[in-house]
Amino acid sequence: MTTHADDLGVNRLGADVPRVGVLPSVWSLDTTLDVVGGLRVDEALPLLDAAERDRAEQFLKADARHGYVASHLGLRVLLGAHLGLAPAEVAFIREECPCCGGPHGRPAVAADGRHEGGSVPHFSLSHSDDMAYLAFARVPVGVDVEAVPGAAAVEAVLDNLHPAETAELTALAEPDRPQALARVWSRKEACLKATGTGVALGLVEPYVGSAATPAPFPGWILADLPAPPGFAAALALRTADPTAT
Repeated sequence: MTTHADDLGVNRLGADVPRVGVLPSVWSLDTTLDVVGGLRVDEALPLLDAAERDRAEQFLKADARHGYVASHLGLRVLLGAHLGLAPAEVAFIREECPCCGGPHGRPAVAADGRHEGGSVPHFSLSHSDDMAYLAFARVPVGVDVEAVPGAAAVEAVLDNLHPAETAELTALAEPDRPQALARVWSRKEACLKATGTGVALGLVEPYVGSAATPAPFPGWILADLPAPPGFAAALALRTADPTAT
C-alpha cells in the first residue's frame, strides 16, 4: 500500500453514469439530485434491499428520504461499476463487531463479483445534510463528512472528546470552534468507521487533533478531504504496515 494523503482527491458523482478507476477512490454526491449515476432517485426504491427500503420509509420528511435513497443509490451504482454488477444485484452483509463479535460491524459486500484486483472492495458511506461522501479501497476504509455545527452543539460535545482535543477547542476563540470541531468529528468518525468499532467505546479515542493537519493514527492514513463551504470531510485508510503513520 503506497497511497499517501496527497494522492487522495474527490471525484464528483452526478447524473451521468460514472467511470470508475483505480482504488482507493473517494466520491462526493449532492443528495438533492433527481438523477444519480443515470438512474432516477424517485424510481430507485426497487433497487434497494429490504433493510434499505425499511430505513427509507422511516423518514417522515420527503427531502430526508430522498437524500437517503440518493446516497444509497450512489453507493450501489459505484460498487456495481467496480464489481461488474447492476446496482440492484449488489448485496450487503455486516461483518462481526470488533467489540462484541455481534453481527453489526462494518457493512461489507456479499457479492461474487470481482474488480480487476481480484477481490471485492471495501467501502464506506457518510452523509450530512445534502452532502454524501463515498470511499472505496482494497483495504479497510472509513469516510465521513460533517456539516459545521452551531455553537450549542460544540458545547454539548466538548467533554466527550479526548482531553487534548477538548483543551484545543476550548483554547480557540468561540467563532473558530465550530469549524475545528467539524474537523475533529469527521476525522474521528472516519477512524471509527474504518476500524468497525463505531461509537460503542465512546468518542475519546482515537486522538485525531483539531489542527489543520490530523494527528497520526498508527497503522492508518488519516487525511482531511476537500469539502464544500460549511462542511468538513476526512478519510481513514489502513496501511500495509501496522506501525506506519
